[in-house]
Amino acid sequence: MRVAYLDCFAGISGDMFLGALIGAGVPVEVLQEAVGALDVDASLAVETVDRSGISCTKVNVLEGGALAEDSVRDQVEAHSHEPVLQQQTQRDLAYTQEPKTRHLHKTGHTHTHEEHIHEHEAHSHEEAHTHGRSLGAIRTLIQKAKLAEPVKVTAVRAFELLGDTEAKIHNVPVEEIHFHEVGAVDAIVDIVAASAGIHHLRIGAWYCSPVNVGGGMVKCAHGTFPVPAPATADLLRGVPTYSAHVQKELATPTGAALLRALEPTFGPQPAMKVEQIGYGAGTRNFDSFPNVLRLSVGEAADGGDAAQTVTVIETALDDLSPQVLAHVTEAALAKGALDVMLTPVIMKKGRPGTLLTVLCNERDRQALEHLILSETSTLGVRIRQDQRVCLERGHTTVETEYGAIRIKTGSRLGAELNAAPEFEDCKAAALAHKVPVKQVQQAAIAAYRR
Repeated sequence: MRVAYLDCFAGISGDMFLGALIGAGVPVEVLQEAVGALDVDASLAVETVDRSGISCTKVNVLEGGALAEDSVRDQVEAHSHEPVLQQQTQRDLAYTQEPKTRHLHKTGHTHTHEEHIHEHEAHSHEEAHTHGRSLGAIRTLIQKAKLAEPVKVTAVRAFELLGDTEAKIHNVPVEEIHFHEVGAVDAIVDIVAASAGIHHLRIGAWYCSPVNVGGGMVKCAHGTFPVPAPATADLLRGVPTYSAHVQKELATPTGAALLRALEPTFGPQPAMKVEQIGYGAGTRNFDSFPNVLRLSVGEAADGGDAAQTVTVIETALDDLSPQVLAHVTEAALAKGALDVMLTPVIMKKGRPGTLLTVLCNERDRQALEHLILSETSTLGVRIRQDQRVCLERGHTTVETEYGAIRIKTGSRLGAELNAAPEFEDCKAAALAHKVPVKQVQQAAIAAYRR
């Protein structure tokens, strides 16, 4: 099985991730095509740079032929009496819930916008909408782009994680959150291009080291906070983190959101035969500390049986409405559960009941525990750690007489073991053409085999 390991000894950000992907073998054209599909007049500029003696890849986003960071700085300067220094422009990490602008920080920087807060707050609700994008607008932009479905899913998931975090921090509905720098073109490009690179590598299992978040303090619109900044801290909840080497911010919300969307197994590098190593450069170049993200890609050394650790939450219920059980199942999946199962069981006194089993990553355990304890009638849950081995998953689209149908595939060591049409695609096509679902399924499989 093909595996990948992210070494976040200098943190993680969107541009660092892009550079590491290119260095690990993702063609620049794959990322450029994903950017072009967004139709936002953007492109990528790729260069080789030095970070404390290490040759690595630096990726910048161009908007209209100019650095996209400049357009973000210009927007900020347009609302202030004083210029904003180049090193203070933070494209990765700002969010706004009208009418206030909430600034966070790009990796390796601190910045102060307190002198501009009152002028930002004086601007109207309509102007806030003009300079920011809502989660719904970003989701629509990505969904309308001509991108592979898995790429869209990963990119939208990353932005939903960012939105949920900001909604929680500021205690507002998620759809009222408006992203500014993170909703700017370059940040959207970072996330979508990274998603395209992730799926191009066709990795069966992702692994990641503990994340170095850096240290010191950062100044935000509402005061001075210790590193990591609030959004980064929330996104890395449940992820092993530490602070070392430099008193600067190393992990950004964009990087943390991409990491969460990947759902890797955290810990030491697994036994693997490394084939490619990519170094993605951060913005700062410290004297004696390489500000880079390292990505190693290769084959699992045990022949493909590298197991992932997952958390299992279970409880048995004999006094709960099936309607509530269905609701809990949907809610658990929405909160990040990997799978949810309902199994009929016979409980004490011969009562028929249901065994609710939730499979999740450890970082999502607390939220799912709370969901089960608050939404069901149980008085407790059982928790254990299990191992699982997964096929490398992929999607392709085939054309049939009933339209385009997506095919799910499962492979191991390069050999395809499973292929099945997406049921929802087949169902929709069957309804549209007034034919049995199985007829569409058979046509899709036949087209795929051809």
